[in-house]
Amino acid sequence: MMNIFRLAGDMTHLVSVLVLLLKIHTIKSCAGISLKTQELYAIVFATRYLDIFTDFYSLYNTLMKLIFLGSSFSIVWYIRHHKIVRRSYDKEQDTFRHLFLILPCFLLALVINEKFTFKEVMWTFSLYLEAVAILPQLVLLQRSRNIDNLTGQYVVLLGYSEDFRSPVLFKSSFKYPVIPLAHGSACHVDKSFYLHDIATLTPLAWISGLVQTLLYADFFYYYFQSWKNNVKLQLPA
Repeated sequence: MMNIFRLAGDMTHLVSVLVLLLKIHTIKSCAGISLKTQELYAIVFATRYLDIFTDFYSLYNTLMKLIFLGSSFSIVWYIRHHKIVRRSYDKEQDTFRHLFLILPCFLLALVINEKFTFKEVMWTFSLYLEAVAILPQLVLLQRSRNIDNLTGQYVVLLGYSEDFRSPVLFKSSFKYPVIPLAHGSACHVDKSFYLHDIATLTPLAWISGLVQTLLYADFFYYYFQSWKNNVKLQLPA
């Protein structure tokens, strides 16, 4: 059984990835896109979906896992190895030391988790890392300041997908029906979307969701200001 907010989050995340792939594939450019953020998301999905070949929950579950894994690693490959796309990658601007995000998230997952098993620790690690994975992208956009429409739409859709999936919203799921589709976590059918188990994941997931919301808040403000005034999106230095 799947919460309607999770479905909305999955679909919004999928659209954000399609927008990014559209930009890369059609105009052969990754300008304004942070490779560091894309690598972090690849790690997030790789550690979250460790059970993809061992446990089957539903066709939807498996399909979404394959899509998120395939798209994240495809984007990384495009930016690193495509003979045309890689030329537009701004390595000098994308200098956020993303490796320093990985170690603290991993150590935190070792200390604060639901159960001290390999899959549970990796799933918790992916939750923490996803909360901060957007940081290199936001720093890159702030440095470049001028942001093209597709890049802006990608970040906004990605932010919306995280807000939809944020457990802060799942509190209201007590008032809404659940959908008979499952997008489970790596090692179980996702507890945060089962009404009777929602409390077990709340402390971990609510904090991660709150961190994500705060990180996106500033970008959302300037994005909607530019949309409201019909001007090109620019972030302050």
